[in-house]
Amino acid sequence: MAEQTNEFESISPYNDEEASKALGQIADHPAVVAVSKYLFPEEPDTFLRDALKQIHSVDEFQKVVMTKAVEWVVETSAESFTFDGLENLRTVDGCFLALSNHRDIILDPALTQYMLFKNNMPMTQIAVGDNLLSNKYVELLIRSNRMIKVIRGISARSLYLSSQLLSKYIRKNITEGISSIWLAQREGRTKDGYDITEQGLLKMLDMSGPADFTTNFEQLNIIPLSISYEYEPCDILKARELLISREKKYVKQEGEDLFSIVTGIKQYKGKIHLNIGAPLTHQEIHEASFCNKNDRYQFIRHCVDDRVRDGYKLWATNYMAYDLENGGSAKSEHYTAEEMEKFKAYLEGQLDKLAQLPFGQEEKLDRDELRKILISIYSNPVKSKEERQ
Repeated sequence: MAEQTNEFESISPYNDEEASKALGQIADHPAVVAVSKYLFPEEPDTFLRDALKQIHSVDEFQKVVMTKAVEWVVETSAESFTFDGLENLRTVDGCFLALSNHRDIILDPALTQYMLFKNNMPMTQIAVGDNLLSNKYVELLIRSNRMIKVIRGISARSLYLSSQLLSKYIRKNITEGISSIWLAQREGRTKDGYDITEQGLLKMLDMSGPADFTTNFEQLNIIPLSISYEYEPCDILKARELLISREKKYVKQEGEDLFSIVTGIKQYKGKIHLNIGAPLTHQEIHEASFCNKNDRYQFIRHCVDDRVRDGYKLWATNYMAYDLENGGSAKSEHYTAEEMEKFKAYLEGQLDKLAQLPFGQEEKLDRDELRKILISIYSNPVKSKEERQ
């Protein structure tokens, strides 16, 4: 058992002892007092600091702090959080792999954990890119929060070995009933509103399979998740990145990921909905196994993508963006004239925020092109649904 634990030491979440030590370090950060005032307004200013120093397990941290933090985010930056499809989780025998669309760095998995906690179901471990761990305190926090480290930005050979390790870790946890896993369907967030599973991710999952293709994928109990926000987290940041990427490779600046995390948490998100899709079936996986080489992964990808698109909830913002983009009123039954005017004002307000960014001040970006991209981020989910029909 010691050898197995050491094998995954570089990527596995903190155990209870490690988490207790890490949270003790976080407790001394000056920002903890300010956070405590937000999360626990009826308690003394030192409440969170004292609580972190007294936490002895990951489960205790989830219950005392993280659940309260997610509730605070929903109460202060959203109108509501709903979910459906919980019965699909109950059909799975054992642990599962939640393969989710990815719209916000922190909130997508955090809201999933919150939903599980509120329904008295075991929470999952969460696969997160190591690009988010450049800040010491962020790493201490996230790794105390059931985070699996996904290593990025390395050589091809190192990436292959890293993928093997990650694949083996995911399979071990699920097949041995240790923990379910949350994994985004692609590296990085969806920027343009189209949720598409990366084929390479499915190949990674298959790397550790000890048997035939059908058995390898059936063992993982794949359940697609689809989260949808009425107001897309970091929408203007995504539009900016998409516009710059038209001309050159986009390179993130120092602190940009942390800025996106904070923006995603603070930005108003309106209504939020999480759909839990039906698990991939034996028939689907078995049919995929008859395809040649990469086509079998494409088959699985389409099964996941179809469930994500079916589960994605369209809001008035999506329909309004569709009509703005197409210059018509085809979707006008889904919104009022007043809502359209408010949405137009919202878009202009987001465009105005670019001037307030702590980075990219030297850029001269075309406002009209940015507006088109911003609108498309909201309209593309409508087109994605229509393409499915």
